[in-house]
Amino acid sequence: MSKAFTRERDDDDDDQESPAAENHAAGVPNYITPQGHAALSKEMQHLLRVERPRVVETVSWAASNGDRSENGDYIYGKRRLREIDRRLRFLTRRLAVAKVTDSRVHLGSDQIFFGAWVTVVEGDSDEQTFRIVGVDETHLGADRISWVSPMARALLRSREGDRVSFLSPSGPRHVDVLAVSYDCPDDSPDDSRSQGD
Repeated sequence: MSKAFTRERDDDDDDQESPAAENHAAGVPNYITPQGHAALSKEMQHLLRVERPRVVETVSWAASNGDRSENGDYIYGKRRLREIDRRLRFLTRRLAVAKVTDSRVHLGSDQIFFGAWVTVVEGDSDEQTFRIVGVDETHLGADRISWVSPMARALLRSREGDRVSFLSPSGPRHVDVLAVSYDCPDDSPDDSRSQGD
């Protein structure tokens, strides 16, 4: 049967927003930084208070125009409404089980814990600086890695000056830890690491 004659279901429960988050092992804590928690909460509030009401209004207006089968505003609006509701369900579930962990308790330490900014170098390649964050925060910037990733798990509890070996999907790797910091450059949800840090 042609897809043109099939009807999308309004109750599609396609909640796989983040495979890493959804596949997170049961019983393993869902750690998140205060900044990550604030960013997800802000996104949820924006969807609830701004985005969803605007789309509902558009769908209502489009529905009042008559034939819905070829009404682009209605079809797109309903689809967008499902996407918003799916994201809201995902955010609600993830925030409900989140364990906010403030890394500033480790200020001054040279040991790597959750929330640390870490600078490493691998062989002759360039230095890399990233923050070890929760699985729900990795989308907040390219300079973030999940604490359950192979590299982060290997780095946890190591110190400045240590050489860390781990098995990545591409094979065995060895990195040298050059610096560890818990200074948050900015406490806003979308904090970014400056070059000088």
